[in-house]
Amino acid sequence: MNATTILIIEDEAPIREMVGYALKRAGFEAVEAADADEALVQVTESNPDLILLDWMLPGQSGMDLAKRLRRDDRTRDIPIIMLTARVEEDDKILGLEAGADDYVTKPFSPRELVARIKALLRRSRPHADEAPVQVGDLTLNPADHRVSIDDRPIAIGPTEFRLLHYLMTHPDRVYSRGQLLDRVWGRNSFVEERTIDVHILRLRKALTAHGYSRYIQTVRGAGYRFSCRA
Repeated sequence: MNATTILIIEDEAPIREMVGYALKRAGFEAVEAADADEALVQVTESNPDLILLDWMLPGQSGMDLAKRLRRDDRTRDIPIIMLTARVEEDDKILGLEAGADDYVTKPFSPRELVARIKALLRRSRPHADEAPVQVGDLTLNPADHRVSIDDRPIAIGPTEFRLLHYLMTHPDRVYSRGQLLDRVWGRNSFVEERTIDVHILRLRKALTAHGYSRYIQTVRGAGYRFSCRA
């Protein structure tokens, strides 16, 4: 079996070397890029399973690069962990809204980073033995990690895919943010509850153009549900 490849996009060489060493010790294959242009080349050449992306890059920022990766069909499914020294909650939300799936603040321990990577990879990999789920013209297929409406594929990130899959397979039930964290992210997740709101917003945005955002409903004071009767 080929090793899982992690792309480290970080302009500070000591941090790249430290992270690369930790990843290799954990059994991963690490490739590196110092800026956005080099990163785009590495994405094509190494086809990474996960990206570690520094917020502050020379030239194109990590935020802009994350948005670019999410717009491209070839890279929109790659999980992204944002690395940054920004610690304010609003900054974390901005990173998630740009397309990141998780957020690690500097300084961080290599052990914590490896744990985050393993947790995100477990959540992101589809289960090929699960059957497609369909509501109306909306179809979610875990085998190829695709979502389509009336046989037309729609762009959706890996975290939104897992969230939609859970909601579609548990329709008409209201789930609190904490319950969704447990069921979609896992009980040992490092993710904060407000993160749910960001991913719900991204999911609705992906479905809006096709008239399916109404199926993702907010229940004030309780949480969210997927309604088959919308």
